[in-house]
Parts: sequence; C-alpha cells; structure tokens
Amino acid sequence: MSHTSYTCLGGGHGLYQTLTAARVAGASPINAVVTVADDGGSSGRLRREMEIVPPGDLRMALAALTSEGDGGSMWRDTLQHRFGGHGAMAGHALGNLLITGLAERLGDTQAALDQVAAWTGSAGRVIPVCPQPLDIEADVAGLDDDPRVLRSVRGQVAVATTPGAVRRVRLTPAQPAASEAAVRAILDADVVTIGPGSWFSSVIPHILVPEIAQALNDTDARVVVILNLSPEAGETHGFTTERHIHVFSQHAPQLKVDYFLADEHTATSAGERDNIARAAARLNAQVVFAPLREVGEDGTALNRHDPQQLAAALQALRPAR
Repeated sequence: MSHTSYTCLGGGHGLYQTLTAARVAGASPINAVVTVADDGGSSGRLRREMEIVPPGDLRMALAALTSEGDGGSMWRDTLQHRFGGHGAMAGHALGNLLITGLAERLGDTQAALDQVAAWTGSAGRVIPVCPQPLDIEADVAGLDDDPRVLRSVRGQVAVATTPGAVRRVRLTPAQPAASEAAVRAILDADVVTIGPGSWFSSVIPHILVPEIAQALNDTDARVVVILNLSPEAGETHGFTTERHIHVFSQHAPQLKVDYFLADEHTATSAGERDNIARAAARLNAQVVFAPLREVGEDGTALNRHDPQQLAAALQALRPAR
C-alpha cells in the first residue's frame, strides 16, 4: 500500500491540528517544518538564556506526533507539562527543557528533536524552518494619532498582540538560510500544507525564507494554504478571508500555490466568494470551501479546525500540477 507524504508548515496550535489531520489521513511520512521566531514565555526565556532556536512550537509538533496508545499519550502529556509555582521553573514546559538539554548535550537542535521523536515513537519528523532563531519586525498602522503613519514593531509577541493594524512583516536576518532538511521535506512531499495559525507571526514568515519559497515553487507536491477560521485579536483583527489571502500573496507574489482551503461558513454570499477567488488567482490558486470547523458536544462551533474534516478535505483535493 502506497502512502501519501505530508510536509506541514506552521507553528503553535494551528500546526498541531494540521499534523493531527495528516495522521488521520494516514500520511507517511509526516514532516513538520516549524517557525523559529517565538520570543515569549518559556521559549523566549530559553532562547535568550541559552541562545538556541525557541523550542515551544517544536515541542507542540512533537506532541502532535507521539505514538498511538497509552505510551504515546503519556509522552504527549509529559512534553506538554508546564511547571507551576513562582520560582525559576515556573511557566517552563517540560518538553522545552528536554529539547534544550538534549540540544546542548548533542550539539545540534535537529539531533535533539530526532532523539525525542525516537523516544516518543513519533509518526513523523519535526524540523526547524531555519537552523538559527529569527526575529519578526512589522510595519503597524494605528499606533499614532495620524493613521497613515507606520510604526515598526519588533518581536513575535509584540506583533501578535499589537493593538494596531499590521501592514507588512519582514525577518531579521532578512534572508536567512533554511534548514536543509526543511527544503528536502518540501521537495519530497506529495502534499505541503501552510497554516493555519497566527498569520503574520507563524504562517507568512515561512514564505519569507528564500530557500523555502523556492522549494515550494520547485516541488511537485500539492501546495495547500489552510486559511484561518476567523480573524485573530491583535495582528489580523477585522480581516476578511479575502484580506488573509491578499496579504499572503503580497509577501510572496511569485509563489505557486495550488489551493486555498477555507471553511464553508467563512463566506456565504456569491459576491464574497468571487472576491476570494480573485484574490487567490493572483497566485494561480483555486479556493476550495469545505466543512472544517470543530463542533463542541453542545453543538457550538469552535474556533479550531476539526482534524477529521480537515483530513477529508485535504484528501479530496486533486493533484493540481
């Protein structure tokens, strides 16, 4: 039986749901290519103290891929365990410390991630998008009395929580080298997903890495951008689905994308859907609407992708290249 290989780009909870969907789809192998710009919380502290790639999003991806069964469940809980209290350990996730300690011991973050993957019976490989940490800088409107004035805001947390409107983001360093393993994972995949997640701070930064953008254009894989279910407070407040696609294409106008995948309830009028299709056409992409949203036990729609529905939607996409 031949398997479909997935490479999933993103970070945080959005990537966790996509990796879970890839598992539901029976993908093998699964590669997670993970953002390395986090500068808040436990990750930010470890990044500053140890001068390493921030481990939090890497840990989340490892947790999504632990083996089935009780052993995998125990590993997932262990990786995600967060220390309480008010001392030096307070707020640190155990998985972050494990990755950091192994990276120091083995002299290499990728070796550390591969070791944790081996211990946890991982369904795939977790790869930092770049071998060194990155910083995000954004041009933000609305922080000045004059709404036309753009202010520069630096740092993932600052960008994600700004009360202003983010217009554009860039990376520091400006053209970072990608992890060779990340490039290879994109080139070798059958399906590549980008998103969902914090649009300006964990989705768009991937396509600003030149070798990643080149690999996305060179791969024979279906390249699918999974759109967010709703705008996020802070960086994309008030954004329509069309605006999400527009800013994505603004940051990488030469990128080849096959599909934008949106929840069926994101845009209900024909006019809205036409505008969304036009925005996607700038990247020669099609828009597919499908039921993607998780529903709670009480029938309430949640702001989270349902892995079963997402897997079904991804499997239904035809090869487009």
